[in-house]
Amino acid sequence: MASPDGVSGVGGSPEETELSITLTLRMLMHGKVMAGGSALPGKGETVKRIREQSSARITISEGSCPERITTITGSTDAVFRAVSMIAFKLEEDLGVGSDGVAAGRAPVTLRLVIPASQCGSLIGKAGSKIREIRESTGAQVQVAGDLLPNSTERAVTVSGVPDTIIQCVRQICAVILESPPKGATIPYHPGLSLGTILLSANQVRGHSPPG
Repeated sequence: MASPDGVSGVGGSPEETELSITLTLRMLMHGKVMAGGSALPGKGETVKRIREQSSARITISEGSCPERITTITGSTDAVFRAVSMIAFKLEEDLGVGSDGVAAGRAPVTLRLVIPASQCGSLIGKAGSKIREIRESTGAQVQVAGDLLPNSTERAVTVSGVPDTIIQCVRQICAVILESPPKGATIPYHPGLSLGTILLSANQVRGHSPPG
């Protein structure tokens, strides 16, 4: 039986139009999310399952910094499947309290990383496009005004229940596929920047920003 959104099985025909488009989606996730038992454990159990069931390629940046870049690449069908599985797993983790009792549906937040040159198309004239996406999906969408450190990319935050997030990510991807980035893109790599040092100066004893 076909699913309501028309998504085919993983073994779908390569002749399908959507499979001819390769999409790469980058997301910024906290390192603690990578810990065992969460959506993207460092050990890779859940990541392996998502890779197998979505047929998308998923890589997680290395490092000990608070945040990591999760890159999802594949056909649009595969990428949306992977994002859906991640969103539902995050909701599952958020919905269970420390006592193991379900706490009801909690909003899930994903942070996409998108070249700044594509953000204008996503926002639209006088904010018309982003307003349309919010209204049609019911998700909250916010495009950061500042560039991520040492890059030409911005964070686009999407919040809501998984169903609305998936619809929202689909619409965002449709926009960025229609509006390729202009010029060279300097990708964001999470790391220890001056801002991070200043932010953590009050938390780490004896650590002060370079003078």
